[in-house]
Amino acid sequence: MELIAALSIQGAQMALVLALSPLLTGFIRKVKARLTRRRGPPLLQPYRDLWRLMRKEVVLATSASWLFRVAPYLIFAGTWVAAALVPTFATGLMFSWSADLIAIVALLGAARFFLALAGMDVGTSFGGAGSSREVMIASLAEPAMLMVIFALALLAGSTQLSTVASYMLSSNVGLRVTLALALVALIMVAIAENARIPVDNPATHLELTMVHEAMVLEYSGRHLAVIELASFLKLLLYVSLIGCVFAPWGLAPAGAAWQAHLIGGAAYIAKLALAGVLLAIFETAVAKMRVFRVPTFLSAAFMMGILGVLLLFVSRGGLR
Repeated sequence: MELIAALSIQGAQMALVLALSPLLTGFIRKVKARLTRRRGPPLLQPYRDLWRLMRKEVVLATSASWLFRVAPYLIFAGTWVAAALVPTFATGLMFSWSADLIAIVALLGAARFFLALAGMDVGTSFGGAGSSREVMIASLAEPAMLMVIFALALLAGSTQLSTVASYMLSSNVGLRVTLALALVALIMVAIAENARIPVDNPATHLELTMVHEAMVLEYSGRHLAVIELASFLKLLLYVSLIGCVFAPWGLAPAGAAWQAHLIGGAAYIAKLALAGVLLAIFETAVAKMRVFRVPTFLSAAFMMGILGVLLLFVSRGGLR
């Protein structure tokens, strides 16, 4: 019975992130529309778009290889596994031993690798430009992400997310400048990784500026639906990661009763709603930057991560 209960809770988390990811995107779009005094699309429009794409016929370019057909499913699988590993409403799940920050970064890196290859596979100029920009952004975002992980690992003594969340809930945390710097750096990395404003505008299809859309321009039908769902999952992943590490309140501990899991689920939905509102306000208030300024943006995140680690070393007497 305990094994069945553990599998059920783990399966519920996997289904939860898959079901809520389009809703989060739809909620952000709705809030942005309201902030600009527009009616905006329905809240469930992402679900309708996915269903419409799934029913459409797939059109493939004559120069497309087998990689072009397989890549969407590999991207979706890697992103879904990474999103399901992040604790959402409970810690100590059945596969929590594999919920490691470095493993999540590796899964996202593998998904990005296949996406960039798929963008270049057909041989169009837009796909090549989008892939090169994606790799450029990744080469700057991943070191910043690793510095944030290093800072959290030094504080919590582990890169395992359940351990980090338990440490953040303990009384040993206190007010630390390192955590503030790590939070800002992680938010900047999340914005860049999800191609959000000011790095990219997900609502435009201008060929000279788009990054993600340029790589998937040749996809259609169910292939495009799978890639779009993977992008929804990636946004939810980063929001869940920020909530798990820096706002772990409401997470049900290992072996808790079902009431604690319900409270954790309600707290998780509240975190998603708050993050959606804040992201919509931020994207409405700022403008998109030029693509040549993105390295400066991500370099600032990397420097914040390094500064947080150095401050932690100094506070512990690690540097003489």
